Amino acid sequence: MTVSRTAKRAIIAAIFLSIVFLLFTGVYFAFIKSPESCFDAKKNQDEQGVDCGGVCTMACKEIVTGEDFQIKELSYVPGGNNQYDVLAKLYNPNDQAGASSFRYEFELKDDTGNVIVSRSGQSYILPQETKDIIELNLETPARPAVLSIQITNIEWEKLAGFREKPSLNIYQKRYNQIVSGVGFGEAYGVVSNESPYDFRSLTVKVILRDAAGKLLALNTTEMRSVSSGEERDFRLIWPAPFEGIVEKVDMVVDADVYHSDNFMKQYFPGGRFQDTGAPEPF
Repeated sequence: MTVSRTAKRAIIAAIFLSIVFLLFTGVYFAFIKSPESCFDAKKNQDEQGVDCGGVCTMACKEIVTGEDFQIKELSYVPGGNNQYDVLAKLYNPNDQAGASSFRYEFELKDDTGNVIVSRSGQSYILPQETKDIIELNLETPARPAVLSIQITNIEWEKLAGFREKPSLNIYQKRYNQIVSGVGFGEAYGVVSNESPYDFRSLTVKVILRDAAGKLLALNTTEMRSVSSGEERDFRLIWPAPFEGIVEKVDMVVDADVYHSDNFMKQYFPGGRFQDTGAPEPF
């Protein structure tokens, strides 16, 4: 069978194009295309994430999320001199996910819903922890009617091997109205660091309530450089009078295990232990 001149030309053209394609492909893979690696900012090979997992030695960072905090209480009380003290009691319902940092903003509003004063800050919370967030001396000449709080920028972290909160206790708790001297009332207690760790900073929070549990007054103080086994007393003063009869005195001591580095070694691999430098910022 005789092959026509047109068919011969088609065959030659196809062979030529195949050779050109093979040459281009070889040059591309040999000289142009970068080889797949664990540093190419791409998820390729058998990587579980971008440049992590699979053939890459670097493990992929776990994305941790959690259920929203539950607001158990939201209260405010006059602090004297056109100032107000506010309290939010937050509960973290997650078993392992804690928040190494979150932002909060209190807003005191009038009876029409307008914000008359606000205060923001940052805090942290452990898994299954109930935390009292207290801000003092929000100044406003207007009388507030409503208190609200917004929680944002939650940085979740999984605490593997978490067992319990730091062993910090307060003994000899008492509240007295000042009969003579400066001030209206005073609270006293002894903080005992019963953990095997030194803490650079502890925060003591005092909440006064009446017999029905109504919030009457708030106060806080900070203790610096509390060693393991150390006991240290504190005294908090309320200079201005407040209404109600104090029947319940709640005192809690708070230690930042996320940023102080004093307690991180138990919960986080590679955490520094007994570092007495300045606390890391949020």
